[in-house]
Amino acid sequence: MKFKETNASRRSFLKGAMAIAAAATPEAMLAGYTPFKSDSLQVWSCGGLSEPFAQINAEYEARTGHNIQYTGAFAGALGKSLLALQGKTEVFGARVLELSQNLRKAGLSLRFRPLCFTDYVLVVPKGNLAGIRDLQDLAESGVRVMLPLRSSPPGSGPVKGILKKSGLAEPVMKNMVANGACVINMMCDLVDGKGDASIIEKRLTTHDRFKDKIEYMPIDERLIPPGPLTFTLNIMKYVKDEKLAEDFAEFVCSQDGQEIFERHGFTSIHSARGLELIERFGVKDV
Repeated sequence: MKFKETNASRRSFLKGAMAIAAAATPEAMLAGYTPFKSDSLQVWSCGGLSEPFAQINAEYEARTGHNIQYTGAFAGALGKSLLALQGKTEVFGARVLELSQNLRKAGLSLRFRPLCFTDYVLVVPKGNLAGIRDLQDLAESGVRVMLPLRSSPPGSGPVKGILKKSGLAEPVMKNMVANGACVINMMCDLVDGKGDASIIEKRLTTHDRFKDKIEYMPIDERLIPPGPLTFTLNIMKYVKDEKLAEDFAEFVCSQDGQEIFERHGFTSIHSARGLELIERFGVKDV
């Protein structure tokens, strides 16, 4: 069956979400709406998961013949729509553990499980001409820093948190030559030589437009705010076929599914780090 993917841009999605919020009934759907079908499953997720989900959905469809109707968009807007009863989906890949906990408290999520984790890294153009070694170097005179501080909260919030915890916010901000609203555009400028370093999500290092043009190095995990690192997979109250939804969730969280997430720069829930983060953050449906 033909795979249908709807991956709205952040701006167009938010405009649509605001329009829906102004004139929606509890039965309304967000952009990408397709009526439920007996052999299909409606899946939403944070837009950052769009690339791995595209592969996972296609693989699942090929194995089972079921149609996955997918929408990837800004998780905050999706979550607000669900909590306000302005949108419905059967399966929801949520970012930030608190969102899934709130969906459970509201009776909208039947249950959730750990999905994957993200991370943040220090990135430089290939060759690292500025000789960047760690965060401290971003505060050195003459280093051209590019940061996505005007992007959506998952892109900007943790970066601000990292700088604050490191005690380097003031000197790094003085070195900032670009304050991006779009991380992808900022990264294209970075690899074009318009900057020396940035802080981004590790998943972006696998992006086709610049994966072979950059180098990255880890950031001390003690500096990274924990909230945005966690993704969970929810089975929602609107599910039409729980067996199908559970089968899909099992595949997503299987070794095969998690390997796809790892190839896109995420941390598998089966890895040593993933298992440690599940315990540390309490990623459990209780």
